[in-house]
Amino acid sequence: MEIIGFIAAIIIGIILGILGGGGSILSVPILVYLFKLDSTTATAYSLFIVGTSSLIGTFPKYKQNLIDFKAALIFGFPALLSVYITRKYLIPAIPDEIYKFSSFIITKSFLTMIVFAILMIFASFSMIRKSKTKSKNQNNSTNSNYSLIILQGSIVGLLTGFVGAGGGFLIIPALMYLCNIPIKKAIGTSLIIIATNSLIGFMADITNNQTNIDWKLLLTFTTLTISGIFVGSYLTKFIDAQKLKKGFGWFVLLMGIYIILHEFLF
Repeated sequence: MEIIGFIAAIIIGIILGILGGGGSILSVPILVYLFKLDSTTATAYSLFIVGTSSLIGTFPKYKQNLIDFKAALIFGFPALLSVYITRKYLIPAIPDEIYKFSSFIITKSFLTMIVFAILMIFASFSMIRKSKTKSKNQNNSTNSNYSLIILQGSIVGLLTGFVGAGGGFLIIPALMYLCNIPIKKAIGTSLIIIATNSLIGFMADITNNQTNIDWKLLLTFTTLTISGIFVGSYLTKFIDAQKLKKGFGWFVLLMGIYIILHEFLF
């Protein structure tokens, strides 16, 4: 199962390399179901994997001038605070057994995986449907809708901290509609936000000393994912990214449904 998991890590990287995002949403279910990690540890590992992979992805975007640092700061700062508070205080405060009714027990792990599955389903819809999104303003200036930007950033930070996913499918539309920046620049800007949020969330876990890190497993998984990114970047010359994105969206949808059924039935 671990061999399959490491192969999946490479596939995640390839998807990231081709699509520029989305593949890392599979890291938590892979770590839980193939490596048999508990959900809290899996989300911590995922934060490191997502953060490191996104950080690698920011370098070519920076060279292409596709990062809006003002928007990243306005959106990213409340998200960063939110993810840190979530990992540092909220996650440790949630009891292992949240609610019990007769033989039905809602555990911390169960809740985490259900929320994650719902997030996967929403993310899959954004991949499957044809994107008709266009920013209203092409001059790359950030508008003054700060209250909505802060609110959206805080929500993304909460989700990132809770489930260990980057939330790019929420960040990119928010940057386009609330900050009025073009989609290519929104993608580049989202990478630096995701990288910062994820790595700060992981650092919060380290300072809590509640997660025993298997560095060999984590670094191996991350290295394989990053190697897959370079393979995926090369394959973009031969693969239609839009068709792959739609197909991958259906796969993510099925995975989300599978997780819900698995958690309720097993």
